[in-house]
Amino acid sequence: MAKRLSDKQKEQLTQEFINGKNINDLVEEFSSTKLTISRYLKKNLGEKTYHSLIEKSKTSKGLFINPEISTSIEDENQLNNKKVKRNNSYKENNNQNNIEEESDFAFNEFVEVAPLNYEIDNIAQKDLSSIPISEIDFPKIVFMIVDNKIELHTKILNDYPEWQFLSKEELDRNTIEIFYDLKIAKRSCLKEQKVIKVPNTEVFRIVAPILISRGISRIVTSDKLIAL
Repeated sequence: MAKRLSDKQKEQLTQEFINGKNINDLVEEFSSTKLTISRYLKKNLGEKTYHSLIEKSKTSKGLFINPEISTSIEDENQLNNKKVKRNNSYKENNNQNNIEEESDFAFNEFVEVAPLNYEIDNIAQKDLSSIPISEIDFPKIVFMIVDNKIELHTKILNDYPEWQFLSKEELDRNTIEIFYDLKIAKRSCLKEQKVIKVPNTEVFRIVAPILISRGISRIVTSDKLIAL
């Protein structure tokens, strides 16, 4: 399970991101996931500022250009420089028509490769998939939202914007959500609902067959999608 960040660490990673540090380095430094860090930065800085810093990072450091493509472009430039020099040599020994023909040939062979333009948090999401509950290391205590009759509060996966990249079949699945932080759980709780504490998280493995029989096949956390 990804390491939870303290308030001090969150302030530190935000400042380092503003100072130009890329998300990959932040993931390694804080032992967290790309999805968790990017979601926190968007929340703390705002969508507009976050994307502005991402674009600035692309421009100044070329973080999103595939190294193989960069090498290919450099090799292509070197090849064309050689061809230009060869064409200049032809100018001394051939007539003007031949010079123009060879020069056109040299420059027309150059192919400009556009840099890849995608955001790091999307990469992180596409690398994620449902993790079997047998492979999950739950914390000792979590929190859940129920209605006033202590009935589980269920949602379909399509209600979670961060999982919209999944297939339609996946998005139609019924889910329950668990929270690692009581304050976050309370912010998501409606008036007709309440937050309950789950002191023994092994209960999710025990009741998994019952949940499946009720049409619930996924558990959602802040950074994971768990398959029952």
